[in-house]
Amino acid sequence: MLTCSVRCQRASRQLFASSSTNPFVQTRSYASQPKKGQIVKQASQGFKGKKGALPGQAEPAKKDKKMAFQPLPVSQLPHPLFESDRPDTLSLQPFHPEMLTRIVESQALKFPHNDNDPFRIFGLPRNILVEYRLLSKPCSVIRSVTIDAINKLDAASEKESWQSRVIFTGPQGCGKSFLLLQAIQYCNARDWLVLYIPRATSLVNSTTAHVYDMRTRTYLQPVFAYQTLQRFLKVNAPKLEQLRTQTDLEIERRPAVPADTPLVELINIGLKDQGLAPTVLNAVLEVIGKQTTFPMLLAIDDFQALYGKSHYRDQHFSAIKSYHLSMPRLLLEYASGRKSFARGAVFGALSMSNTTFPLPLELREALSLEYDRPYGPYVKRSSELVKYTHRLEKLAVPNSLTVPEAASVFDVWMKDRAVPTKPNDELFLAKYSEASGNARAFVWKGLLSSIST
Repeated sequence: MLTCSVRCQRASRQLFASSSTNPFVQTRSYASQPKKGQIVKQASQGFKGKKGALPGQAEPAKKDKKMAFQPLPVSQLPHPLFESDRPDTLSLQPFHPEMLTRIVESQALKFPHNDNDPFRIFGLPRNILVEYRLLSKPCSVIRSVTIDAINKLDAASEKESWQSRVIFTGPQGCGKSFLLLQAIQYCNARDWLVLYIPRATSLVNSTTAHVYDMRTRTYLQPVFAYQTLQRFLKVNAPKLEQLRTQTDLEIERRPAVPADTPLVELINIGLKDQGLAPTVLNAVLEVIGKQTTFPMLLAIDDFQALYGKSHYRDQHFSAIKSYHLSMPRLLLEYASGRKSFARGAVFGALSMSNTTFPLPLELREALSLEYDRPYGPYVKRSSELVKYTHRLEKLAVPNSLTVPEAASVFDVWMKDRAVPTKPNDELFLAKYSEASGNARAFVWKGLLSSIST
């Protein structure tokens, strides 16, 4: 015990001796009083200090943080080691109208690459857009229902559009939007005038401005009408240059447009003044409806959104009916046959996956589709919507792909190296069975799910 106490006393003496000479040991001291009139700058309280800096040492120079790795250009990578297999080697036959017969069923065809292709100008539904961003080339598989739709278009090219109002029906993910896109590409290659609305939900979801018009007692949508005119002119410019107005056209806030005016000049009136775009678009479609030089195709995806509830509100914050908006009302008049083209057709595709704009009861009964909720004679139905569904024809898309059709889809994604695993029959049959033949599930939940993390 005595030895331990002696050692403790020696250690304490050494600690006090080192504290008086060691500069790294903190000692208590009192701040000196500042002189009168002297401004004292207080140091920030906290434990933040310079990393790697010791007392009495100079602060290290700041390093330049401009560190960005830029890839070398291809011209500086001539070695074969850097030449990777690019996914742009997908070789498919082109999508040509003369090829679309029963012989090419279950074959994948690529769409031509033109600057004025309808799907490049009008846009695409979101699910197709994502797939085409993954694939090196836009393409689609020709199915038996594709040939049926093309046959209807060939028959409609010599008839009025009120006789050819076809709606594609089927379960979620069966390929209705792809079928509508194939019909658009076919008509564009056949010198049809094409007006494509890829997302009809944008007409009723309150994403563009609207203003009440006393003359028509509807709510105009000048922004969307302006964009539609602009895209319609860009896609169909060579054909529109050959068309002229047949009668004088009255347009507010400007002189009347005389007869025999080029149709392109009429469209430019709406492009110069956005406020006149809804009126000009209506006048342009009326002029096209009277001419017989070119057939006209009006294609609408998310077709059920035109018959559902609108997100627009009036000054009393009451919901505005879809048929009180200028753009949906214009499309509904052609879809119902109230207005018609001298030659042409109206095609639409239902979206069963959109829960915000579900299929309304009036449209479901007009197309003789199964009910998804309780119904009866006491369920309220809108008489206006019932009139807009008059004599619509449905074209049922098969629920699942056939084995040859699914094999063509599988080959496209394998050749584009979308799936890292080696393709084989076991993988194909496993993914096809998992999806129960559904086209969208076969691609997204089957093939592409293997590379998701």
